[in-house]
Amino acid sequence: MPFQKLKDFIIQVSKEEVSNEIVSFENTFSEVLNRSTTHQESVILLMGLAPHVIPGFYDQLIKEIHPEGGEFPEWGGVKDDAYRSMQPTGETVQHVLGGTNVNERIAVESLFSQEHWFYKEQVLYLESVREGMPFMSGKIILPPESLSLLIHGEITRPKFGPEFPAKELTTKMEWEHLVLGDATMKQLDHLKMWLNHHDVLRNNLGLDKFMNPGYRALFFGPSGTGKTLTVSLLGKQFQKPVFRIDLSQIVSKYVGETEKNLEKIFTRAENKDWILFFDEGDSIFGKRTTSRTAQDRFANQGVSYLLQRIESFDGVVILASNFKNNIDQAFLRRFNTVVNFAKPNAKERLKLWKMALPQNLNIENVHLENVAEAYELTGAQIVNAMTSSCLQAVEDKSDNISMPILQNAIRLEFQKEERMFVELN
Repeated sequence: MPFQKLKDFIIQVSKEEVSNEIVSFENTFSEVLNRSTTHQESVILLMGLAPHVIPGFYDQLIKEIHPEGGEFPEWGGVKDDAYRSMQPTGETVQHVLGGTNVNERIAVESLFSQEHWFYKEQVLYLESVREGMPFMSGKIILPPESLSLLIHGEITRPKFGPEFPAKELTTKMEWEHLVLGDATMKQLDHLKMWLNHHDVLRNNLGLDKFMNPGYRALFFGPSGTGKTLTVSLLGKQFQKPVFRIDLSQIVSKYVGETEKNLEKIFTRAENKDWILFFDEGDSIFGKRTTSRTAQDRFANQGVSYLLQRIESFDGVVILASNFKNNIDQAFLRRFNTVVNFAKPNAKERLKLWKMALPQNLNIENVHLENVAEAYELTGAQIVNAMTSSCLQAVEDKSDNISMPILQNAIRLEFQKEERMFVELN
């Protein structure tokens, strides 16, 4: 068992009696992580994983090594109210792998740097410590995705909560259910090509030195024109999880808190091959204003931070907004593609009406061509109108949807926008 092997290794290190058989950890995680791991990296992963598998692992270990008891600050480690047993810190790893050798301890510290794949891929990192405290005194953190991968061999989706205020977006629909104009589909083709071939661009064609990491797209247009569905379908086609950011959990009135909340998401999503979707993104990626007050300055600093962070993120970020002009010009220049989701024309509306027809109800004396021509509605409004018509038919215990029922449902959609409705003769 790897943890018994780890225990034996730590005991023998402490007694300076290490054998070659005991120190061979290199293949422990290579298969599950799909990468080669060094001896030191495997030891660190096992040490971080141990408390999640064997509670009290380090308490028992230290008792065995130091049966006389006492305080042993060289072991590092932390205890808190939520978990009474010792949890390893960077200092614990330094003690096991470096002992009192300063050079070896410094070498261990480099394995926790932001340049190491542990941190870059968010496999493992050290918890932040208060200013002035030793960096290596931070507790070893294994994110839930890493725990699931190392223990069960598969990655679970993150759960919605304060640490990850985003919900996964899925759909049962397919591309044929999405009705968009030709110009919009051509704009989407660029994003699809990038999702298909970005690895070739970076690695085979040697363009990685000239390209920013990741991809940034802006979807703009009226509500109900298919922006959210398009994001869901992109994730479905390319088998990438899509997470819609809950802006109510992100935006804060306190200075700097919005940026901190966003940083949690971006850091968690690094190297995960996820799509981050900011619906109504202009609420946080909006235009900067003239700095007349302290609040203006702080707001502008927040936008500037986001500008830098979205540019350095290595995944796909898609912003949706009703109006393109609401987005700061500095963001617009950095989008790889900007896609206009216009309201459907009469031909597209007819296609949407036909797709929305119910299976077990008849349409009585309704000419959909005339309805599509007369009433300018978005795809979402057409679905709402048809749903409302079906409800009325069910309420009336009828197998038919008549023109008056359909027109009344359309009237309700017009009233929502305070638009004038004219009945068809």
